Amino acid sequence: MAYTADRLIHDADSHIMEVPSWLRDHADPAWRDRLPELFVASVAPGEDSLIDQYTAHHRDPEYRAADAEQIMLRKNWKATGSLVAEDRPGALDLLGFASQAVFNTFANGVLVKLEHATDAEAVDRAYGAATAHNRAITEFCKVDPRLLAVGYVPLMAIDRAPAAAAEAVALGCDLLMIASACPRDHSPSHIGLDPVWAIAQDAGVPVVTHVGGAGQLLSPMYFKNGLPAVADFHGGAENFRSVDYMAIPNWPMQTLSTLLFDGVLDRFPRLKWGVIEQGASWLPGWMRNLDAAFGAFRKNEERLQRLSAPPSEIVRRQVRVTPYPHEDTGWIIEQSGPEICLFSSDYPHVEGGRQPLHRFDTSLASVSDGAKQRFYFDNFVDLMGDTLVRHGLPTMMPAGVRAA
Repeated sequence: MAYTADRLIHDADSHIMEVPSWLRDHADPAWRDRLPELFVASVAPGEDSLIDQYTAHHRDPEYRAADAEQIMLRKNWKATGSLVAEDRPGALDLLGFASQAVFNTFANGVLVKLEHATDAEAVDRAYGAATAHNRAITEFCKVDPRLLAVGYVPLMAIDRAPAAAAEAVALGCDLLMIASACPRDHSPSHIGLDPVWAIAQDAGVPVVTHVGGAGQLLSPMYFKNGLPAVADFHGGAENFRSVDYMAIPNWPMQTLSTLLFDGVLDRFPRLKWGVIEQGASWLPGWMRNLDAAFGAFRKNEERLQRLSAPPSEIVRRQVRVTPYPHEDTGWIIEQSGPEICLFSSDYPHVEGGRQPLHRFDTSLASVSDGAKQRFYFDNFVDLMGDTLVRHGLPTMMPAGVRAA
């Protein structure tokens, strides 16, 4: 039986596990030797040295015989369908999700760093890397229509970003990811970027941010405390610890606030925005802060006077957010409304845990059945729109089938 049993659930966050040469392997010839290799040791110290061994495991019938019982236990490169594209449909059968949005694991930090570079070839290199990323992710996902490829669009060059968005859509990207961090030389709300949002809206493709897309979360001086270094949950120092974790929402909150106040969401009212794997406990307070700023500054700011509704209503209309399984998702929904939160498994990452459904179900015990269905199914359908129809994926809950 599939992990989801008889439930119909869309998964807003899953990943592939790239090898170091992943970007280079899919780049134009001119960039193959000029793009950096991916730093893949951040997932767990020493595990990157075992990639060849894990690849061999996925060809071993004895190892694969345990796929069903290990589907939520094996993580990272060990997991079925994490590395070999042809294995992902079988993994999805065992998981049981109706669809999965598929993100990279290691490339975000590289893409953001390239987007903020200042050398003479920075712009060409950043867009060359984005093209390589988008080719690679769509190539992986083409093995199964349930896999929804997440492309990347650098916003660093106002004159290049629209073409990059159009190229990503043409390659088959089903979601367009932008950096949470502000571009180096202008706001993400710059009117020159309106063609990017128009392309996404016309294609019915949402724009999303994802953890790892903000570059440096906070000053490294916060860790110079005179005490022994604290290891992350993998045992190293490259992933999140408690202090890093607290900074995760800062960039998406600021970026989305700016986009909203500067009218981007109103100019493109059919465009959906996703905040993926960046938590959601911040969501209720952020929405109240948006409305507080709206009330405090509206008298003197024409941009606020032009908004079609109070900011919290615009958020409910267009923004969708994935809580972490360890957060109190029921409380978040009760405080922010049932329209916003989405289920995500984070497969095959360790952070997603072995039982995300159980953890979410437990935290949702106090909300209505309708809110639960929105969380597990309806809100993702709203985020993805006609894309699910194009893929032949379910957009309506059949009679007798449940999400919660």
